[in-house]
Amino acid sequence: MKLLRALSTTASVAVLSTLSLAGQTAPASAAGSFVVSESQFNQLFPARNAFYTYRGLVDALGAYPKFATSGDTATRKREAAALLANVSHETAGLKYVVEQNTANYPHYCDSSQPYGCPAGQAAYYGRGPLQLSWNFNYKAAGDALHLDLLHNPNLVQNDPAVSWKTALWFWNTQTGAGRMTSHDAIVNNRGFGETIRTINGALECDGRNPAQRDDRISLYRKFTAALGTDVGGGNLSC
Repeated sequence: MKLLRALSTTASVAVLSTLSLAGQTAPASAAGSFVVSESQFNQLFPARNAFYTYRGLVDALGAYPKFATSGDTATRKREAAALLANVSHETAGLKYVVEQNTANYPHYCDSSQPYGCPAGQAAYYGRGPLQLSWNFNYKAAGDALHLDLLHNPNLVQNDPAVSWKTALWFWNTQTGAGRMTSHDAIVNNRGFGETIRTINGALECDGRNPAQRDDRISLYRKFTAALGTDVGGGNLSC
């Protein structure tokens, strides 16, 4: 996601993490309240990296309790599908945990920030489901989550729940290049296209990179169908 790179035009590529945390089962109480079951999650991401556990996702939900719990059942399923479709696009189906092009890593340090880049100039590369990057985004997400991600950005690639929490932080609280948060776009029936604009609008909306935009839309159609709902109103595109 380029928005987390302060509208950088650098390609968002990632590498396979070697972490192996498969086989964990989500707590029944948390999993039971989520509109996506573990079997549906496995269906949506059959070739995912073992780092991205269902339990990690469910454990992260408490940080943003309005996610996929607002509105009627169809709306809740659409929101889950919308996030997961964008995540799937960003990570090639949850295969990638960290950014591949290491040459880009030093780019994500904005030394003009008063707190600088204490973990190192090349420490703030893309990580997680929405590829969090830049020192100021690690600082903002960490402050919101009560974690010191500025000094310890590796938490995003080492802890599945933290990784998912950073994606939920952006989804629920940041407007990016858009006009609203992605959460508000779905629950207020403004359309999936508004989530694309928020996440990567400067690079994929208004006729730019239509193949990237269309891939997100195709995944959203697929994921809503898998969850037993429809895409909602218009404005699928941006």
